[in-house]
Amino acid sequence: MEHNNNDIHPKDAVPLDRFNRRRAFLALGAAGVAGIGLQPSGTAAAGQVPTKARIVIAGAGAAGLAAASQLAKTLSGASITLIDARKEHYYQPGFTLVGAGVKPAAYVVSTTTDYLPQGVQLVPDRVAEFDPEGNKVVTESGKAYPYDFLIVAVGLKLEYGLIEGMEERLIGKGGVGSIYHSPAGAQATWHQMSDFANTGGRGVFLRPATEMKCAGAPLKYTFLTEDYLTRRGQRSKAQIVYNSNNKALFSVPIVSEKVRMLFQERGIQVNYERVLKAIDPGKRIATFATPDGTEEQDYDFIHIIPPMRAPEAIRNSPLPWKTGAWGAEGWLEVDKNTLRHVRYNNVFGVGDIAGVPKGKTAASVKWQVPVAVDHLVAEIAGKTSDAHYAGYTSCPLITRLGQAMLVEFDYQNNLTPSFPGVIAPLEELWISWVMKTMALKPTYISMLRGRA
Repeated sequence: MEHNNNDIHPKDAVPLDRFNRRRAFLALGAAGVAGIGLQPSGTAAAGQVPTKARIVIAGAGAAGLAAASQLAKTLSGASITLIDARKEHYYQPGFTLVGAGVKPAAYVVSTTTDYLPQGVQLVPDRVAEFDPEGNKVVTESGKAYPYDFLIVAVGLKLEYGLIEGMEERLIGKGGVGSIYHSPAGAQATWHQMSDFANTGGRGVFLRPATEMKCAGAPLKYTFLTEDYLTRRGQRSKAQIVYNSNNKALFSVPIVSEKVRMLFQERGIQVNYERVLKAIDPGKRIATFATPDGTEEQDYDFIHIIPPMRAPEAIRNSPLPWKTGAWGAEGWLEVDKNTLRHVRYNNVFGVGDIAGVPKGKTAASVKWQVPVAVDHLVAEIAGKTSDAHYAGYTSCPLITRLGQAMLVEFDYQNNLTPSFPGVIAPLEELWISWVMKTMALKPTYISMLRGRA
């Protein structure tokens, strides 16, 4: 079957009337204001601070580039070195849209150098060793980079190999999908999901038992698949099963209950305390661990989200938490409010690698990076910073083509809407869909360039 990844199937199209266009325009304007105006208060905002400090940033993803841009704007005379071997930059919030056939794979791919600030040195290598005692990192090529300050922004590692029988080459074949893998993987997943939506059968969805980036994505893709089946007239021929790793569907209780109600309305079966341990791609059987042992589930389409943990170089360093789940998975031991390392005062962790209760989203990066940078610059200036990260996380939770809930919350599971009175966080709105598909990427790019 041939697929056009640039267009939704005509039967799946969402109408755009004049009223909705006006609402979208107003929402996009509000999003732009939010993107440039919401900044943590602190000491380093006014003028440049002169310094000869050596600053190394490990990782050139969203957090690393945003940190480099803000430091370059704030400091004068600093030596800023950004280390990352990958040439491509991925707009990861768009992977779900690629996997849904809404955007082509090219939509999420650019080049790291597109966002490299003037005066920042990019080293095309990967950090293999972190030595916080010696204040240096060593790359895979064997070169050492000493630092006065270190920002760790290496992201996380997708561990497909921890699922028995699962190999990355299976994505896009035999009913196996995984939007997390890569742009190509997301596109291949769309092909498998679209074929499933044309025929029906048994669709199996899940999330891992580890910490993970964008914890709403497993739910989004379940909703989208159900919607495609409905639009193509195959819903009655399909069974959709969502396997939660614990006793909830989302970490925020009120959101979890809302999702439970929507799943019930749409006939999506929920299994709690199910963790994928193995697949047999030949027989199309997935094996889950349960409190009572193991359980086999057959599938025609399965969306696999692998376990996630810190990269090996971090896990083998002195930097992770020593106990608990964050220690077992290797997340960086940082103060949850300042992003400063608890034991190494000149080390900060931002983005997915940070061992904090919430915050593995691009929206969190927008708030984390200014806080970490403000504390770092304040120390260079001989001052203190009151910048504070309260755990802000945002999830545009797509519930069907053309509708989403803009869920925003903090460490305390409080809902923290950016547009109170305009966008209700637990309502399925077309305007939230427009923000996800149109407004967020420009705001994201502004963040990379230090403007948001």
